[in-house]
Amino acid sequence: MRARMAIYIAGIDVEKIEVSLKNKPQSLLDYSPKATVPVVVTPTGEVIEQSRDIMNWALLQADPDNWLLQNDILMQQQMKQLIDSCDNEFKPLLDRYKYFDRYPEYSQLEYRQQAENFIQVLETRLKQQAFLVDSQMRLADAAIFPFTRQFAAVDHDWFMQSDYTNLQRWIDVCVNTTMFKSIMEKS
Repeated sequence: MRARMAIYIAGIDVEKIEVSLKNKPQSLLDYSPKATVPVVVTPTGEVIEQSRDIMNWALLQADPDNWLLQNDILMQQQMKQLIDSCDNEFKPLLDRYKYFDRYPEYSQLEYRQQAENFIQVLETRLKQQAFLVDSQMRLADAAIFPFTRQFAAVDHDWFMQSDYTNLQRWIDVCVNTTMFKSIMEKS
């Protein structure tokens, strides 16, 4: 999802191939032996297999909305730290929260509480501005939003009754963008 958002914003025309991970096509295996998605094969033949790398590749091709904040090194560092925290700390906890029965070390509630450390960071940032780093959607928003949306969906009633009102607003704004609606359309 986050790779598709960056590709959309960059205006790059790509051939999208939906893949069933239970029945991986040989063409995917030929390009990516690890056979995870997403995978982008660039016009030069480079294979990019991580969504975050795909986002950066796309935005280096074209960044009309300045998602990378090219002229602001401090903001770039803040975005990198936020995305690193999301990918390395929050995402593993999100998986455990969603699939708690596979991880019996803790209860679902305990996994949610652990994941809330990151959620609280986002809530605090969103009290100060409309998006995670400033008043506009940036790379950090697109990179983190899909995972917070998943977090909210695990126990939607709880989430909507929580004190995370700024995060709720932000997710709603992201879900209702033309970009998001477009990338969610079935090919």
